[in-house]
Amino acid sequence: MIDKYSTVVIGGGLAGLISAYLLAKSGRDVLLVEKKSYPFHRVCGEYLSNEVFDFLKRENLLPTGYDLPTITHFLFSDTTGKSVTTLLDMGGFGISRYVLDEHFYQKVLENGGEVRTGVQVETVLFDEIENQFTLELAGGESLAAEYVIGAFGKRSKLDKVLKRSFIEKRSPYIGVKYHIKTDFDRNTVALYNFEGGYCGLNAIEEDKVNLCYLGNREHLRKYGSIEAMEQEILWKNPSLKRFFTDSEFLLEKPEVINEINFERKGPVENHILMAGDSAGLITPLCGNGMAMAIQSGKLAAESILAGKTRTEIESNYEVSWKALFERRLWLGRKVQRLFGAKQASVFTRKLIQNVPFIAKQIIKNTHGKAF
Repeated sequence: MIDKYSTVVIGGGLAGLISAYLLAKSGRDVLLVEKKSYPFHRVCGEYLSNEVFDFLKRENLLPTGYDLPTITHFLFSDTTGKSVTTLLDMGGFGISRYVLDEHFYQKVLENGGEVRTGVQVETVLFDEIENQFTLELAGGESLAAEYVIGAFGKRSKLDKVLKRSFIEKRSPYIGVKYHIKTDFDRNTVALYNFEGGYCGLNAIEEDKVNLCYLGNREHLRKYGSIEAMEQEILWKNPSLKRFFTDSEFLLEKPEVINEINFERKGPVENHILMAGDSAGLITPLCGNGMAMAIQSGKLAAESILAGKTRTEIESNYEVSWKALFERRLWLGRKVQRLFGAKQASVFTRKLIQNVPFIAKQIIKNTHGKAF
């Protein structure tokens, strides 16, 4: 006999935690499997758009006891260091994934959800005859589930196991994250361009600042180390250089992720409801990826709770997901061309400065509405 669950959620990021929380709160038998152990750091912009604020408040999911910065402005710096600042209509707040994920994790447990940490899911197979999933865990244990939510992030071994098309395409991008203490406006989220990439900064809890950048793995290969690449590439933007030279770095080492891929993915694959970055990764424009992950986790859980058949659940989730996110992801891929190169970044800075309406429309159309 193997353990069987109504739903198994693979991956304990924002999408996975939210879906597990909502299912557990509704009395469903749910297991979340996360390969790391909470709390831990993730490569992430750590700016959360206010489109999720009402939902988190209603569900009592906002961590207490922290002075979270209210973010109202967006600063854009081109590769030369020249910058322009604009008001964010919706705005948001800064919070580390170390704090937020741990808080959501505790809420899952409080509502009766089961969580296994430090465990990797190796394979997921759907049996058409039995109409259920079989999951193999590292170590040889098997599980069965009626439904599976895939929330295993930007890139996973499971993507290869499931033969997802995007995984065959190599990506030039790497992600690197630090927490620092520095002189930085706590009401601003900033995007600093450099050759081949861009770096985001925003304040988080405890007077800390999150510094997270998307760089080029060819530069890393050329210069041999993260530190050497930063000095040779990122420091050429003088406005960005000062954060590396004049700040206190708080983590023992940077968080790094390889081959970040912005290719299209499917919201339902192999009968798995894909949520968060597993369903699609938006470019780091004003940091609404966290909000999208939370909303997609909510959507996956609600589709399972409301649906009567597998076909209905999958169809409703796919239609709803596409209506909310497909256009935003498409626009994000187009907008990304305005970053990471001198001419493109200078053009974008001037566009924001001289035609602010267009900048506001780009931001508006890559963000969702409050829910």
